[in-house]
Amino acid sequence: MVDHRSVDVGGIRLAYQVSGPPDAPPLVLIHALGEDASDWEQVAPALARSRRVYALDLRGHGRSDWPGDYSLELMRADVLRFLDALGLDRVDLIGHSLGGIVAYLLAQDHPQRVSRLVLEDAPVPRPREPSTPARPDGALTFDWEMVPAVRRQIDQPDPGWLERLSQITAETLVLAGGPRSHVPQDGVAELARRIPGGHMATIPVGHLIHHAAPKTFTEVVAAFLLTEENIRPARQP
Repeated sequence: MVDHRSVDVGGIRLAYQVSGPPDAPPLVLIHALGEDASDWEQVAPALARSRRVYALDLRGHGRSDWPGDYSLELMRADVLRFLDALGLDRVDLIGHSLGGIVAYLLAQDHPQRVSRLVLEDAPVPRPREPSTPARPDGALTFDWEMVPAVRRQIDQPDPGWLERLSQITAETLVLAGGPRSHVPQDGVAELARRIPGGHMATIPVGHLIHHAAPKTFTEVVAAFLLTEENIRPARQP
């Protein structure tokens, strides 16, 4: 059963969905730009067989607050405060695309909080050619003001983000979507190389791996999370 809840984190209300055995190891899921916790519905039940799964709505998305103040650093801080509010000392963490960036920013700055890290087709933090997205018509499930704010940072990331990938101590699985993805795959491979405990696997179905191949995604991720190494303490920074 999935419970829909919310929690205050530093004056921002974050909505989240929780499922799985209460005493199971915690697994936090962070969605892509413009998505929300419901984006994980195809894979969360399988992951929740062995994990207590927490799927967040980032600020400006879904049922979480839309405060009008957005940055990747604020999103990282929100997730950290979420862990603190729920008393989650160390977690496994999965991030897709934008959520992958938030996840590796958290893992590099607070390595003691992340046991295992899965980055699903996330871009490496290198400058790219800026583009101006057009607002879709009609009502949105996310705050459009958030999009240009975080896109600017993805286009021109803080140079320190790239260097601090080496500070991630969590064993890390980097999932690549292959040639059908719009995310440059050489950058995805670079993520795996720069993270000391990085491993890469390609599921060649495009950027939306957990949508296009949910069974393969959950099998690969579950195998990674359940390896014998997972019961040992993460390497210390």
